[in-house]
Amino acid sequence: MVANMEKGGGLSVLGCLVIILSFFLLVDCSAKIHADRRIPHSNQGSSPPVQLQVLDNHVEIDNGIVKLTLLKPSGMITGVGYKGINNVLEYRFKETQRGYWDIVWSRPEIGKSFFDTLQCTSFKVIAKTKDQVEVSFTKTWNVSLGDNVVPLNIDKRFIVLRGASGFYSYAIFEHLKGWPDLNVDEARIAFKLHQDMFHYMAISDDKQRIMPSDRDRTAGHVLDYREAVLLTNPANPNLKGEVDDKYQYSCENKDNRVHGWISSNPRVGFWVITPSDEFRAGGPVKPDLTSHAGPTSLAIFVSGHYAGPSFGVRLRNGEHWKKVFGPVFIYINSGSTNNALWEDAKKQMSEETKKWPYDFPMSVDFPRASQRGTISGRLLVRDRYISRELMPAKSAYVGLAPPGNAGSWQEETKGYQFWTRTDDKGYFTIHGVRADTYNLYASVPGIIGDYKHDIDVIIRPGSKVQIGDLVYDPPRHGPTLWEIGIPDRSAAEFYIPDPAPGLVNKLFINHKDKFRQYGLWDRYTDLYPTEDLVYTVGVSDYHKDWFFAHVNRNVDNNYTPTTWRILFDVRNVSRTGTYTLRLALASANFAEIQVWINNPYGHRPLFTTRRIGKDNVIARHGIHGQYWLYSINLSGFQLVNGRNTIYLKQARGSSPFAGVMYDYIRLEGPPQAYYN
Repeated sequence: MVANMEKGGGLSVLGCLVIILSFFLLVDCSAKIHADRRIPHSNQGSSPPVQLQVLDNHVEIDNGIVKLTLLKPSGMITGVGYKGINNVLEYRFKETQRGYWDIVWSRPEIGKSFFDTLQCTSFKVIAKTKDQVEVSFTKTWNVSLGDNVVPLNIDKRFIVLRGASGFYSYAIFEHLKGWPDLNVDEARIAFKLHQDMFHYMAISDDKQRIMPSDRDRTAGHVLDYREAVLLTNPANPNLKGEVDDKYQYSCENKDNRVHGWISSNPRVGFWVITPSDEFRAGGPVKPDLTSHAGPTSLAIFVSGHYAGPSFGVRLRNGEHWKKVFGPVFIYINSGSTNNALWEDAKKQMSEETKKWPYDFPMSVDFPRASQRGTISGRLLVRDRYISRELMPAKSAYVGLAPPGNAGSWQEETKGYQFWTRTDDKGYFTIHGVRADTYNLYASVPGIIGDYKHDIDVIIRPGSKVQIGDLVYDPPRHGPTLWEIGIPDRSAAEFYIPDPAPGLVNKLFINHKDKFRQYGLWDRYTDLYPTEDLVYTVGVSDYHKDWFFAHVNRNVDNNYTPTTWRILFDVRNVSRTGTYTLRLALASANFAEIQVWINNPYGHRPLFTTRRIGKDNVIARHGIHGQYWLYSINLSGFQLVNGRNTIYLKQARGSSPFAGVMYDYIRLEGPPQAYYN
């Protein structure tokens, strides 16, 4: 900058003002840039600065509350100290087995699957200030490493903030263009906690209990599969005779915000907090694991649980792919009671969620709030057989996900997803969306099918997209003659039996999630030992008379197909008209549903799904997996005036876990019947 000089060599008054103004502008600009990289923590002012110590084989980060110890250069989590407690992780395990990122991967042309704890080869300090330390552990791939090393570049990050009672972790996975084909079936962080400390697990307000230990499980009796164990001689005698299975504690992504463990002496909590679903695969209602006996806590990003073995990241033909998983926050707290610790953990979860997207991660691959966009609009439903007026899509799930077909979001694993719920008038706003091109999808409770907006949505940094009113025309051919269930992508409204005596998890007795009990598939045989389910429209009650899962019958340990019947009356059949049967499934596992109308002995069924599904929801105590919708046309000549029968046969036998869960069944009359 050049200023005019007066006699005597001094600066002019104007020049001085220009310099002073420029100085303050630079300071202000610097402060804004700094603010984009940090967030003030509530305890920063009174807390000691964050200390980083880099040793030969370890990295220690200590903020006076939590001390995080990491192996160098592998990036394994070997210690988490808290307020005088040396380590809340299981110190008797090897240092590589206490806390770690891991994936399950394979090369499709080879077929061999690997469980990989992603031990890195390089270490770097990314940020080191009194308020924040961020460190990076990386590994890079090249062809010389061979077929037994995952073809990904990995960057694992750990962050400790001043005054924070915990630490953050995230990772960047990258598959470069031209690299080999790759399947990533699972990606997660796992924590193995101190077995002598942590015995009480909390998943939600109504899912909390004292848990068995790994030793209890080892001494127990394995049931139909290794995850399910009958506790025969546990250290805590109150647990004797119960069933323990990690899948009983699964949770939908949208509800999986905080879970963990509590130690009674000293009374401290260890919590996994996931403030956003954007990096999780499968959308908001995909179920997955949380915490389970071990004691173990998980942060899962990708898995085939409740989806099937084909669900996962599939990279083909040398495509480039990069994704940031996390950050998640590992929170440690202390308090006087279990309830106080749980309530505090929920409060911390709420605070973390409000901060999202974080602005302290240093990776350029994690965009700050100012680099993201927002979309707003309203979703309406047009179904003239329900209402002549457009109806607001109340409590609908509305989301942005990578472009695809309607409903493809439930199988999406590679990209990011951003979801919200509409209000009672159908309005929605989605904040914090990464800049990219998306499709807008929706699922409306009470309405069948999937909505997809027919125009791509482009989000740019800082953009605020007003998409206006969107109208969903769900599948509909004619008026509803009868229906069974509620179209909500779940079988929860149907009859769920009590477990067999001696196969009980006491937590789920009289619980709203009683479907979590073990062995319910065999209760069908107990209820229908020789004859299958018969449902009479207008007489039967689906809450009591429709079994929640269409499974096989156990005949002398041989699982045989079953055929259910729906009896219904029709008056004034339109012989030339077309009737439509809507068959919505909440889950399918190695199943085939064959449909007959009035003639069960025909050479061929009227319709078959063929073999579908591998979500294994029946075995894993779920109530839904992936959604299927079929529309089956019936000629009026196939119906009779008076009593009719639809036969639904689950034709694939041999396994207790082969079957489907129905979401909703509806018979529609011909279109003209609406106006009669």
